[in-house]
Amino acid sequence: MSVKKAVLLLSGGLDSSTCTAIAQKQGFEVYGLSFRYGQRDTHELDAAERVAKAMRLKRHVIIDIDLRAFGGSALTDDIDVPKGRSDDEMEDEIPVTYVPARNTIFLSFALAYAETLKSNDIFIGVNALDYSGYPDCRPEYIKAFQKMAKLATKIGVEGDVGVKINTPLIDMSKADIVKTGLKLGVDYSLTTSCYDPSENGVACGQCDSCLLRLKGFKEAGSIDPITYQSNA
Repeated sequence: MSVKKAVLLLSGGLDSSTCTAIAQKQGFEVYGLSFRYGQRDTHELDAAERVAKAMRLKRHVIIDIDLRAFGGSALTDDIDVPKGRSDDEMEDEIPVTYVPARNTIFLSFALAYAETLKSNDIFIGVNALDYSGYPDCRPEYIKAFQKMAKLATKIGVEGDVGVKINTPLIDMSKADIVKTGLKLGVDYSLTTSCYDPSENGVACGQCDSCLLRLKGFKEAGSIDPITYQSNA
């Protein structure tokens, strides 16, 4: 019987690591795909490599692209990362940490990789509940990309199935994601979620991503194993 292969977008964060465990639980041989896209901080890539090794991915590829050429985000440009925002403030508008069209770019690379592997599955850890308001994390976006993927690929045109965009975390709260990952044995001490860590990679504890992560662990009744700066 042939092995099921899946391409998984691996950021090195809590969500993508949990997504990896879910894909493996479903019997997939996982091919991780990460990006050096011009982000100001690259500690997430170190985390992605740690996760890929610990979870024994079949292969982990890091692609180099440079979105600094466009800027427009606090992650790729000289723009301050928002700190200490409330839940209401996070939900009020799309934050400056949004990288224009990032998931569309990443999923396009994943789609090409899946075709070369003859894989019918891509996994992405997007979440539509406890998230920072990014438009490319919504179910309607994934549905639209799914339709495009079938139209734009040989495997979609000639195959009976095409490539499926799997989003197992889409309807889960951060607490549910943490609980699921812990149950599946994810080592969250290997991960990072911070948008603005220190030079040695210590999480700030105040950016949107850190606050959502900390909230998730608290509501899950667990302790986040990573280190935070003293002002967190």
